[in-house]
Amino acid sequence: MPEIYDHRIIVDSRDVDGFGQCRPSALLGHLQEAATQAAESMQFGRRQLVERYGAVWMLSRIWFRLDKPLRWEEELTIRTWHRGGRGAIMYRDFDVWSGEEKRGEAVSAWVLIRPEDQKIVKLSTVSELKDTDGGTLCKELTLAKLRLPEGLERVDSRPLRYSDTDINGHVNNTRYADFICDAMHLERRERGCFVREMQIGYLAQCWPGETLDLLAGEAEGRRFFRGEDPEGHVRFDASVLLGQL
Repeated sequence: MPEIYDHRIIVDSRDVDGFGQCRPSALLGHLQEAATQAAESMQFGRRQLVERYGAVWMLSRIWFRLDKPLRWEEELTIRTWHRGGRGAIMYRDFDVWSGEEKRGEAVSAWVLIRPEDQKIVKLSTVSELKDTDGGTLCKELTLAKLRLPEGLERVDSRPLRYSDTDINGHVNNTRYADFICDAMHLERRERGCFVREMQIGYLAQCWPGETLDLLAGEAEGRRFFRGEDPEGHVRFDASVLLGQL
């Protein structure tokens, strides 16, 4: 039987922007909290994996799509499941529901690493993953590395500070969505415009005290971004598709 976890939330005032829409960073935070709680409930969360395998989950890529924006005070159910423990990457899928209406979906890709040497642990060694996937609910979408257009232009430069960090001390992965939205000046968008799709690939960690340059370009109606340090080392890439009500 598929192992499904339902995470219920209310979109509150901390999640929304000046248009009353749930910010992409807030949605990513809720998706990852759903993933964390699902893993804990199935005995392969952070504490269990550290104790049994000396390993932790690391998010590699994440993508979401919305049919229309999520709004302030909406009650949502984030339904999630994983696709099994084969290979090096474990995919976790999500559907986002408002009552009986499906509002969107998401896919995330995770690797299991040993913190002391950053080596990848084979998923097949984690017995807790066996026969706990989502079965026929599993999506087919995989998250390949983005192919960014040529001629990206620098659009922003961000000093990274304490307020960007998480429990691990590096920049929280949801903050990259904020950096992207700031670079797009979404506060200036037309009413009814929203982020329909976003994909982010996490290529290297960022730390407070560093500076992140954002480069951007456009192709086939999508905006593409690359975040790099002043030496040109790439830390993340992303794509964004805007929608209109």
